[in-house]
Amino acid sequence: MSSHSTAAVFHSSHQPLTLEHFQLPTLAQGEALVRIRCATICGSDLHTIFGRRAEPTPCILGHEMVANLIEANQVTDYYGNPIPLGTRITWSMLLSCNHCFFCKLGLPSKCEQIFKFGHQQLASHHPLSGAFAEHCHLPSGTAIFLVPDNIPDEVAACANCATSTVAAVLRHAGLVSGLNVVVMGAGMLGLTACAMASWAGAASVVVIDPNHHRLALAPQFGATLENKPNPGFDLALEFAGTPQACEQALNSLRPGGHLILAGSVSPSAPIQISPEFIVRRMLRITGVYNYKPEDLATALHFLAQSQHRFPFASLVGQRFTLAEINTAIAFAERERPPRVAITFS
Repeated sequence: MSSHSTAAVFHSSHQPLTLEHFQLPTLAQGEALVRIRCATICGSDLHTIFGRRAEPTPCILGHEMVANLIEANQVTDYYGNPIPLGTRITWSMLLSCNHCFFCKLGLPSKCEQIFKFGHQQLASHHPLSGAFAEHCHLPSGTAIFLVPDNIPDEVAACANCATSTVAAVLRHAGLVSGLNVVVMGAGMLGLTACAMASWAGAASVVVIDPNHHRLALAPQFGATLENKPNPGFDLALEFAGTPQACEQALNSLRPGGHLILAGSVSPSAPIQISPEFIVRRMLRITGVYNYKPEDLATALHFLAQSQHRFPFASLVGQRFTLAEINTAIAFAERERPPRVAITFS
């Protein structure tokens, strides 16, 4: 095995990523080294690359990934089981301390010492922390999960962020069975939400999106289509990330309805909310950001059980190599497929 790894490094918005080489680490106790099999480009990666949100630089972006374990120093999976070398795995994009104020409050994504794969500034002691690289270095405490054999690489990669985030949203929603649900946005998260809500027994799932190409995919994921939501939904799930979608979602709810906002992960204009409207209609509004490790477990179980019903692999618009990373980014930004994959031999 080579002692070096190639990674695509992000230095500044609107600038190409550069291919650079890094020494593979010597592992401390509890740490692991993996070889990336497939990574997918998340919408938040594009927001960073094109200057719509800020990340510390330089860094190795990418947080949706699936890999093979190639080296480990006393490492177990999330359930405490040893992992044989060569096993196909994914892991939580968040590593939390578990003892700070926010972790004890049940908000690990707001941990005061959080480590986020694909969002860390390059450090000499731990540079390989993102998906756009041949290898990734997993710190001690990383929540590692084995990937079921029937989940394709490009689908498993998305589980690490998109599917897990939707699982977290539905965990906050509570019982979905029998509810009328509206989903704002037919991107990767929105289509996944349609599938997961449908799978969970929702009475109906309606999806709203101005992009007709994305909207046309929704029926394959358990959704029906409407031009605009009409008031009367029990649950509104917002993944579009625009002020207009947030306001639309809020106005679509019946009295006692629940709005969950998860799409606004980059700065945007404020929305108009009438406190009286919220009070008189007895509405709930919940913000969900990232997820807990248990949500990744839920995501993998759902994908393994539902492969025959929902064509998640079809949402990957095109596949590129790491050497083609800048072409892949340009394609993803221009064509806006739900996902674009970076594959490794």
